[in-house]
Amino acid sequence: MISRIASFGLLGLEAYPLEIEIDVAKGLPAVALVGLTDTAIKESKERVRSAIKNSGFQWPAQRITVNLAPSDIKKEGACFDLAIALGILASTGQINAELLKNYVFLGELSLDGQIRPVRGILAISLAMANSAMKNLVLPAENAKEAGIVPNLSSWPQNNLKETIQFLSDPSLKQPYKLSPEQAFAANTNYDLDFSEVKGQYFAKRALEVAVSGGHNIILIGPPGSGKTMLAKRIPTIMPGLTLDEALEITKIHSVAGTLLNKDGFMGTRPFRSPHHSISDIALIGGGSMPKPGEISMAHYGVLFLDELPEFSRKALEALRQPLEDSLICISRIKRAITFPSCFILAAALNPCPCGNYFNQEKTCHCHPAKIKNYLGKISGPLLDRIDIHIEVPQVKYRELSDEREAEPSKAIRQRVENARAIQQDRFKPGRIFCNAQMQNKLIKEYCVLDKEARKLLQMAISELGLSARAYDKILKVARTIADLDKKEIIAQEHIAEAVQYRALDRKLRE
Repeated sequence: MISRIASFGLLGLEAYPLEIEIDVAKGLPAVALVGLTDTAIKESKERVRSAIKNSGFQWPAQRITVNLAPSDIKKEGACFDLAIALGILASTGQINAELLKNYVFLGELSLDGQIRPVRGILAISLAMANSAMKNLVLPAENAKEAGIVPNLSSWPQNNLKETIQFLSDPSLKQPYKLSPEQAFAANTNYDLDFSEVKGQYFAKRALEVAVSGGHNIILIGPPGSGKTMLAKRIPTIMPGLTLDEALEITKIHSVAGTLLNKDGFMGTRPFRSPHHSISDIALIGGGSMPKPGEISMAHYGVLFLDELPEFSRKALEALRQPLEDSLICISRIKRAITFPSCFILAAALNPCPCGNYFNQEKTCHCHPAKIKNYLGKISGPLLDRIDIHIEVPQVKYRELSDEREAEPSKAIRQRVENARAIQQDRFKPGRIFCNAQMQNKLIKEYCVLDKEARKLLQMAISELGLSARAYDKILKVARTIADLDKKEIIAQEHIAEAVQYRALDRKLRE
């Protein structure tokens, strides 16, 4: 007897409907799994066999064929265990096959029949909401992910036996529902705050400018100066997420299997800080079955690269397209998969290999050529995509011992949101939303300087020896500073501050 069960698979960030066909026929006892399955699916026969036996049902001593259609798409993961088990029970007459209709089944089975959580439930739930299938049977631990999706009935289950009891009498339970607005409101608080940072007023101002205009930033300073501490607090001053943005972030982390929040929802901007030994594939995404990388998991948030020169050249160069296009396209033989990657890049590095080049308390013993080679590990094309470079010196004792509370993130975020509102109004209805995304045409149109500002910029370019690429960066950053100052015309003080944010250009020339 052949039974058919509905399920869903994942392809990148998108879900597609999948039909599982199971035939139990006479023959030598064996299980054949077909339909471009990976190792995890092939091993499911052992999990399913034990789960069925330990749940009080009979395992058939016959030939079992399991087909996952469509057969031209490679499938992976253990999320089909529950559907396969129910299909075998239906094909052997242990449950009524009619009970399985109109339901989609997802879940990994343990050997005792418990249903374990799987990744990508939110992506699948969103896809189901736009399809004819509206009933999802899923692991209880994934209930909150599916519960926030409207136009969908999710039925969380704890084990195989409980699932069969539910199918026999669905009136025993009510579909799990969770208001997305309530889930969003309950997860919008950050654990960190800029009020905890002593001193570093110049660095905090630079970070405010960077976030206001969507500019990428490099922090240069000796070990212990607070570069990482500052970077971790960048999300706290970014504009609040919208509900749609939060859903998109949650979807990415659900597919990647990194959704650690027990509420099944991410209401804060992500902060990703990969180790410098990370591979280019782990950083940008990919693999035989493409999965989102760190740049996609930092979508709408911050990607922090500590000890930037220690990252492999291949990994850093792979960042160039995502920084330019805010997405990454992973191409394979049969298809291309696109992952979003709109983030602020924050990088930190020591000024020299020993880290004491800027330190007034310690002596740097690095040869000038060694310092230049160390900083030269950052390629020109990557540096072109970073607008702000600032020095972060050691904090003085008098600042550390100051008991007064520093400015909180909430106050800084309010100024950032005001500046972003100006930019959104300026670029509406364009395809960009912040100053960092301006190209030459828009720079000429919106970066209007007064007479004194032009003189100062000319002097800075000629006397400091700044490059042509630095010219555009200074104009874009000055535009953001003017927005924070609520000025339409870029003035002399705006240019002066923007020039101060080109520390690395000067260091590379020394």
